[in-house]
Amino acid sequence: MEIQLKEISVRELVENFEDNAEAGVVGYGGKLDIRPPYQREFIYNDKQRDAVIDTITKEFPLNVMYWAVREDGNFEIIDGQQRTISICQYFNGDFSVDFSGNKLAFHNLTNDQKDQILNYKLTVYQCSGTDREKLDWFKTINIAGEKLTDQELRNAVYSGTWVTDAKKYFSKSGCVAYSIGSDYLNGTPIRQDYLETVINWVSGGEIEKYMSKHQHDQNAAALWRYFQDVITWVETTFTQKRKFMKGVDWGTLYNKYKDEQCNTEKIEKEIAKLILDDDVTKKSGIYPYILTHDEKHLSIRAFSDAIKQKVYEEQKGVCSKCREHFALEEMEADHITPWHEGGKTISENCQMLCKECNRRKSGK
Repeated sequence: MEIQLKEISVRELVENFEDNAEAGVVGYGGKLDIRPPYQREFIYNDKQRDAVIDTITKEFPLNVMYWAVREDGNFEIIDGQQRTISICQYFNGDFSVDFSGNKLAFHNLTNDQKDQILNYKLTVYQCSGTDREKLDWFKTINIAGEKLTDQELRNAVYSGTWVTDAKKYFSKSGCVAYSIGSDYLNGTPIRQDYLETVINWVSGGEIEKYMSKHQHDQNAAALWRYFQDVITWVETTFTQKRKFMKGVDWGTLYNKYKDEQCNTEKIEKEIAKLILDDDVTKKSGIYPYILTHDEKHLSIRAFSDAIKQKVYEEQKGVCSKCREHFALEEMEADHITPWHEGGKTISENCQMLCKECNRRKSGK
């Protein structure tokens, strides 16, 4: 991998600056992609934006910026987007900053003041290399400030037509994925949480492999159709919407159970019963439990230390199975009547077993 340290003047940076919203933001004579498809939308507030210009006018150093070199020889910003847009927007006359008590836009400045800003030198590292080298490099530099998420880092490595189109569906405030999936997904589209989640679903956890395969696809329509199919399956299988449906691993469940016939009326009755069960401590786990019947999803309430001590004393430290005596810390609490058979997590339904007997019982 090759990394070059450059000094870029503000004058060079703002040359041919254009902000075409969804169509892209460019500068540096049209050679710098200021808002590549993996970058978050502009998030600096007015105070932070003004501080960038104040730093330049005082000729204090700004933090180092990082650009990636594309195959065509042009560049894209990896780190420094917020500072770059602040500088370019000020040059463009989009806002004013305080100069000795006066709010002045760039066009209000004297020629000397303008030249001082335009001649200011920015420190930029330019990186070119393999996808893996870039990913490792991005992770190394991403250690301060508003960090890139893992998915933003991946988007940087596998940027192209596919990522650009995927962002249209999954990565904008108020995007279409949010409109149909916000009740079911955690996170926020703008930080790439939605995109990461759906790729994780469709790829079975092989996110980088999937992105590498589809990097140069013309669009992400297949991913969007998959996401719509998942949401449709959720809404037709679990017909009543509840707040703890958010964050369930829906895609994984869809991949495995989408072709099974479900009795939705029976499902809703079972869900309602589990919601009222105080022993079910993880309500979001009800949905995978309905399909898998694996109790681990429910985090069934454990016996308290007080109950364990009480039952241990009643049993005089003797294991209910092997009838041997053990210290309390050598024993485990067990449901006499299993939870799935209606047994509750109360002292009357508790027995203390040695760890070996409890292991054997659980393994049956």
